[in-house]
Amino acid sequence: MTVIDNVMITPTKIKRWPRAEVEQNAINILTRVGLAHRLHAYPDQLSGGQQQRVAIARALALKPKVLFLDEVTAALDPELVNEVLDTIRELASDGITMFIVSHEMSFVREVSSKVVFMAGGHVVETGTPQQVFDAPQEARTREFVGKILRH
Repeated sequence: MTVIDNVMITPTKIKRWPRAEVEQNAINILTRVGLAHRLHAYPDQLSGGQQQRVAIARALALKPKVLFLDEVTAALDPELVNEVLDTIRELASDGITMFIVSHEMSFVREVSSKVVFMAGGHVVETGTPQQVFDAPQEARTREFVGKILRH
């Protein structure tokens, strides 16, 4: 499927929303994530970063109240990471509520209003980015922050 078909399939087939409305929404979303010029491209014609942005657009096409992003940059070449992070920055600045699981700590610190630090499958500490990164209360959080700030 082309990029636009990929973004439109769930709203039209599953949600049964009107095709014309879905198509215009898909074009708007793909423009928003920087892919207006790739509407009719196929997956093998896209970079990894563009493929991730299509996945984000596909999720946004369903008009979610909350967007869940789990390690969206994990499989990307370092050169492609920024194009995906820039898209998420833009969504954050637009006020879209997101839960982001990431190892990109500087990015987490920059875009988050609340940080949840987890270790061993448990919540260790929560707070603002400033609280968690600058003044962690828990020993495990202090250990982690100390390691990432040294590098």
